[in-house]
Amino acid sequence: MSLPDHLPRASLPPFEEVVTRHGATVLRVCRALLGPVDADDAWSETFLAALRAYPELPPGSNIEAWLVTIAHRKAVDIHRVRGRTPVPTENLPEPASATGSPGEGDDELWSAVAELPFTQRAALVYHYVGGLPYAEIGTILGNSPAAARRAAADGRVALRRRIEHGTGCRS
Repeated sequence: MSLPDHLPRASLPPFEEVVTRHGATVLRVCRALLGPVDADDAWSETFLAALRAYPELPPGSNIEAWLVTIAHRKAVDIHRVRGRTPVPTENLPEPASATGSPGEGDDELWSAVAELPFTQRAALVYHYVGGLPYAEIGTILGNSPAAARRAAADGRVALRRRIEHGTGCRS
């Protein structure tokens, strides 16, 4: 159902402004889910898909959550492709991140995060890196807010166990 021509229609900000405003958050989420190598591709694919769908986005939508949802789907796609891709025999060092994003600094923590099951990792990343509430995380993951909260809690427990076991400390 469309509005009559004489009524004002709420408009969305220009897409360039959306990229400028939310690009860093989407990149942090992509890096936390996929690592620095695949994150740039996921970021680009996210904004290409968003550009195509942007004109149909209802005014007043939560653009950041919408973009994180698209990034999630792109990360899942890349994760699935990676599972079917042969592993090269030579190990090349990963370039250091220059933006202070996940993957730089606390290597033990991010290595432990990378080893979590995808749903736990995604719930933790969306909440702590993306700043999203569990209601939106549940929608992104295709489950309930309670299930998203449970996945994040299970991920935190697994991280604590792994880090405590690796360092030998008990807190």
